Amino acid sequence: MAADLGDGSEERVKQLLFSWSIGIALAALSACGGSSGVEPAAQPGRSSPTVYVTNEGSGDMTIIDAGSNTVIATIPLGKRPRGIQLSPDKQKLYIALSGSPFAGPGVDRDTLPPADKEADGIGVFDIGRNKLDRILGGGSDPEQLAVSADGGKLYIANEDEGLASVLDIASDRILKTLPVGEEPEGVAISPDGSTVYVTSESNSEIFVIDTAGDTILKSFKVGYRPRAAAFSPDGSRAYVTSESGASVAVVDTAGHEVIHTIKMTGENVRPMGVVVSPDGKRFYVSTGRGRMIVAFDAASYQELGSVEVGIRPWGIAITPDGKTLYTANGPSNDVSVVDLETMKVVAKIPAGDLPWGVAIAP
Repeated sequence: MAADLGDGSEERVKQLLFSWSIGIALAALSACGGSSGVEPAAQPGRSSPTVYVTNEGSGDMTIIDAGSNTVIATIPLGKRPRGIQLSPDKQKLYIALSGSPFAGPGVDRDTLPPADKEADGIGVFDIGRNKLDRILGGGSDPEQLAVSADGGKLYIANEDEGLASVLDIASDRILKTLPVGEEPEGVAISPDGSTVYVTSESNSEIFVIDTAGDTILKSFKVGYRPRAAAFSPDGSRAYVTSESGASVAVVDTAGHEVIHTIKMTGENVRPMGVVVSPDGKRFYVSTGRGRMIVAFDAASYQELGSVEVGIRPWGIAITPDGKTLYTANGPSNDVSVVDLETMKVVAKIPAGDLPWGVAIAP
């Protein structure tokens, strides 16, 4: 989707375009062996999880020690880093980068500057070396992605072309492109790796990819402008947020059918990100301009509680022990830390410009 600038203005867009140029310069510096931002500190014996936050506006990634909730590094990446996923072996991060211009909803695209297609790609971040290792091809305007169960392929939403690209990581070659409706964004892979869900915002539809042959198995309707999907740990259910429909679809993955729709209420509620607890008993939804994180019971679909976290929370992730949730709050340039037992914000951590996606490595 085009960037939702919240309460921004023309001046805000100018600032973001400036951030683009800085981000690219820093990325080039990094590639040449230079560095910038906060240098990674040595962390001998650190056993707490590490939180990685992509900053769409400043073109970099904030790295947070979850034990102390402090920033330990800021790494330049490239233009508009958004979707971020951990590899199955927990050794790498894959990050969607895009040279498409920022644009709020309803903007006349003919008035925008041309896209920088050379900036499109998938950044490969080596966790052990704390370094952006290389940039893979990822098709046009990649926004979100998922990693295959064997770690060999990426499934990438190419928003501006209405396609999902299947990328072989080792050869850096796109094996196949699949039509998945207009404005595909969310990408999620089932726990067994057999299917991938891709959300089509404009079609209000989910496209199901069969990973055995990388073919479209089925498509089905959900609420208006679906943004993200997440599977339960056992793979029997999937949860799909619909921003403009103010709803969450509960999907039976055996038949890929919606079996229940949760209507969310409240001022400016726009369901965006979704994550399921490691035990599968709860799932959590970020509400964008609604500023909230809402917890739901996975059996009854009843709301269990909510907490205000910041301005336009989007990407969310949960720690492996299921106790803590991190939210990327775009316009406020920070990350909220939520204690899930009390449903209270226990810390706020400064990030870069327009934090977007969150991933956690154990």
